[in-house]
Amino acid sequence: MYGAVLASSMVAALTKQGAPAPADRLSSTKWLAVTAIASALAHGYAHLIARRGDQTVHGVRAAARLLLSEWPLVLATAPTLVLLLGAAQGWWPSRVIEDVALAVNVVLFAWGLLAARAGGRTWGSSLRTGTADALLGLAVVVADVLVK
Repeated sequence: MYGAVLASSMVAALTKQGAPAPADRLSSTKWLAVTAIASALAHGYAHLIARRGDQTVHGVRAAARLLLSEWPLVLATAPTLVLLLGAAQGWWPSRVIEDVALAVNVVLFAWGLLAARAGGRTWGSSLRTGTADALLGLAVVVADVLVK
């Protein structure tokens, strides 16, 4: 979920008024990828720092494993990366890609319902999780509209 919020926020932040050039879309794609990787590393590093106080020796391998365990954050940005890359390559109109990317991410947030059920949560708990995820996605869309 964090990766989808990151991707939606980045798309909203990188959006320019008018029809952007393909080079702008390619630049947006690169910035989203760099931001996702940097965020994953920062998140993993924060976990590593938090574990310092547990009085165990973790070593370089454990630290590397912990940093690599943040790959789902980067993977969650993949649909948005593909959409932006497609717009840069001319697969679809560049001027509407932000709306499409935000809509896809709202759907992915709603997918939290299915993920929660697969994780063994009850229907009520899953519905609350899926609804909260979808509302986060809608909040990014509303914020994008208000900022423009």
